[in-house]
Amino acid sequence: MRRILLFLSAALAAFAEVRIVTLAQVLGLAMTQSAEAALARLDERRAAAAVQAAKDPFYPKIFAGSGLAYSSGFPLSIEGSAPSILESRAIASVYNQPQKMMLEKARADQKTAGVAAVMRQENVSYRAALLYVEAGRLAAAVRAAKEQAGTLERVAETVKARVEAGRELAIEGRRAQLRNAQARQRTLRLETALADAETQLGLLLGMADGDRARPADPETPIRVAVTSEGEAVVAALQNSKEIRRLESVVIAKGFERKSHEAARLPRLDLVAQYGLFSKLNNYDKFFNRFQRHNGQFGVSIQIPLLPSQASKAQKEMVDGELAGLRTQLNAERGRASAQARKAWAEIAAQETGVEVANLDLAIAREQTTLLLALLEEGRATQKQLEEARFTENEKWMALFDARFGLDRARLELLKETGTLTAALRN
Repeated sequence: MRRILLFLSAALAAFAEVRIVTLAQVLGLAMTQSAEAALARLDERRAAAAVQAAKDPFYPKIFAGSGLAYSSGFPLSIEGSAPSILESRAIASVYNQPQKMMLEKARADQKTAGVAAVMRQENVSYRAALLYVEAGRLAAAVRAAKEQAGTLERVAETVKARVEAGRELAIEGRRAQLRNAQARQRTLRLETALADAETQLGLLLGMADGDRARPADPETPIRVAVTSEGEAVVAALQNSKEIRRLESVVIAKGFERKSHEAARLPRLDLVAQYGLFSKLNNYDKFFNRFQRHNGQFGVSIQIPLLPSQASKAQKEMVDGELAGLRTQLNAERGRASAQARKAWAEIAAQETGVEVANLDLAIAREQTTLLLALLEEGRATQKQLEEARFTENEKWMALFDARFGLDRARLELLKETGTLTAALRN
């Protein structure tokens, strides 16, 4: 069984495709093909359908049928209508304030669904951009790790030769072998993480199961348009989709409240009815005059003299929900401001980290250059040179991590200020 599973895994891996994508392509696919974007579009369609359903009472509705029956004695009504060969009815609301407010609520809910859809799309774009940057960082780290593993392998061979010649202790040989094995282990872990990042990116972009998305330009710089903390806070408050969503929900709840308040108002419906009568129903025997074609047209007026207590209770419930939503809205404004300030401060910290990593790398490279010169003069050993190269690769790895931290901080600020898509597509 284990062999069969391994064979199937190998077969699936063979059919998996690696697609090279740019950052702009990643954003486009995230907005169109991701599962979350598709679900967001479905929510918008449901909200639009709810608006059409709320409009329904204001559209005329016409029903046609028959109340065909045989009458014995006085012609009784069938479902409220006199027996007839053919009958038709039409009805439409002319003045229905509760339903009108519910229609406005449905429109506000549609706007809320649109804002929520944009939020989900931007969230997918943020995660896709982050995976893109991480995959690029891991690819660079894999290259550096392979170079490091090669360096340690040469060091191990040098130390082995010195041990065999009696110029080094045996423990130094085992120590060199351990470092060599650790470097290979590190390379394998980085390669596994890279494959996982590319696979996760492919899944997020709606690719086939097993397909991987590989960054075409992993060194794509992430640029931030805002130039100060205050500007970042203003942009966050102006562009926050969560604030816009909550504001839209508050408006929708306000219309719902008005709908319950309007339950005490009269309701006017336009009504029309036609009936084709027959003498089989004894109309000519019990009424002074028989008429085959009959119709009426007018307005049905309903005045609630004693309004329902349920409307009052529902209004009070909505008042409580509105109070909670306003509190949540104020809290979200505070959160957006705080997150913008935090993201701005994090960028400054990460920029310092990149600067430190660059300086550290520069010193390591100068040390390697110095040892090369000393080796030519016979004043340094090959082992010392290889160890310096190992240290230089470590500094490269640290620089990759620092750059990734900076890009992640910039992406976080772009997300908080609502400028992610615009910034990354330019």
